[in-house]
Amino acid sequence: MKFLDLCKVYIRSGAGGGGCVSFRREKYIEYGGPDGGDGGSGGSVWAEAVDGLNTLIDFRYQQHFFAKNGQPGMGKQRTGKDGDDIILRVPVGTEILDEDQETVLADMTELGQRVELARGGNGGWGNLHFKSATNQAPRRANPGQEGVDRTLWLRLKLIADVGLLGLPNAGKSTFLAATSNARPKIADYPFTTLHPNLGVVGVDNTEFVVADIPGLIEGASEGRGLGDLFLGHVERCAVLLHLIDGTSNTIAEDYQTIINELEAYGGELADKPRITVLNKIDALDEDDRITAREELEKDCGTEVMLMSGVAREGVTEVLRALRGQIDDDRLRFRSEDEEEAPWQP
Repeated sequence: MKFLDLCKVYIRSGAGGGGCVSFRREKYIEYGGPDGGDGGSGGSVWAEAVDGLNTLIDFRYQQHFFAKNGQPGMGKQRTGKDGDDIILRVPVGTEILDEDQETVLADMTELGQRVELARGGNGGWGNLHFKSATNQAPRRANPGQEGVDRTLWLRLKLIADVGLLGLPNAGKSTFLAATSNARPKIADYPFTTLHPNLGVVGVDNTEFVVADIPGLIEGASEGRGLGDLFLGHVERCAVLLHLIDGTSNTIAEDYQTIINELEAYGGELADKPRITVLNKIDALDEDDRITAREELEKDCGTEVMLMSGVAREGVTEVLRALRGQIDDDRLRFRSEDEEEAPWQP
């Protein structure tokens, strides 16, 4: 299944049915009077956040969603049938934007959340509504209200607790694979990760979700490389984990490149709590580790942690540091007796 986080949809609510002009005509019934029924209301278009989806791939193959029109009224005071609603089922974390791709109409952050995107038209009144003492045989009825046409954009922002940042080949996918059951693609060339990955990480009987996004390079805010399109997936995170390749010859420059791209992206992303980690220390001796750590701490002004995702060195300490930055209401706690038992049929 391919990952899709931005798509365009066209929606239209149903038009209301027209009212009916009708008169009661029965044998031996004098002055039967008007009995035209009202038209039915048109169907509305809704969006609902559902479980079990983590991509917008369904909207690649169907972009048009048209609700049913209401049926017109009929004689004998019969009201037309209402049109059926249309429901767009989207993953949790989806933003619904107007056609300008800037105005946010709804932010689907909770499971089961429903938002009306286009209301169906009201049905028209039949001539029964227009009867009065001075007009006992009205020959007029209202037409149904027209539906609403809209063009919308759906943008998915993954719901995660920790977001991974770094240059390509900084070891983000390796860290995710070493700490969770996720199996992202890992290779020794840049831009191995082409779409975001999620993994559930556990430490000290607690679990939280980590999001891995494609690496950033200098000029990503201007569209270089894969650009900064995927930074939206870490906007909802409680803390950012900034991984830096310890084997690089330009450690300080690598750190500053990511910081500059975060600031160019705007919003509150650059102000989020951030933990800086020097990765791939298994390839460094003790003196090189100290030198690289001191150089990076001098540049960033905060404490720098050491880690090796391949050798699993320092991984637990990093996870505990991340755990300390996440609120308890975002964590899943495991009881002491909840242990992984062997699978049985």
